[in-house]
Amino acid sequence: MTQRILGVGAIIFDDADRLLLVLRGREPQAGRWSIPGGKVEPGESLSEAVIREVLEETGLTVTVGVEAWVVDIPAGAGSGASGPNRVGPSSSGEVIYEVHDFVAEVVAGTLCAGDDAADACWAGPEELAALPLTDGLVEHLRRHGLLR
Repeated sequence: MTQRILGVGAIIFDDADRLLLVLRGREPQAGRWSIPGGKVEPGESLSEAVIREVLEETGLTVTVGVEAWVVDIPAGAGSGASGPNRVGPSSSGEVIYEVHDFVAEVVAGTLCAGDDAADACWAGPEELAALPLTDGLVEHLRRHGLLR
């Protein structure tokens, strides 16, 4: 039996067209940069989860815009545009993360790493090329026309 876990991610650019990234502090892909995101809590809407996750990981308050895409990520997979806190398959079957990534905009706050993010930064195209990113992040953003 497959267990599906809802997750969210936030694609956020600043006025200088830099992408908001967090340095993953936990597995999978600890030590790599990705967009902020995580699991949806019980009773929480997808938009509420995006707002909470961004605030917890970056100290920034956002408004949530359009949903960019939905991607299924098997637990333990090395790739994906988001970074939900994935766990291994349970004894009862496979775990799949259904990740909804949204475009969002910062409305308040000061950037600082928190929760399971080891660091947070804004990165332009040149910095993205030099950073250790989560597998497939740049390609995924380009495929959907979001990388400027």
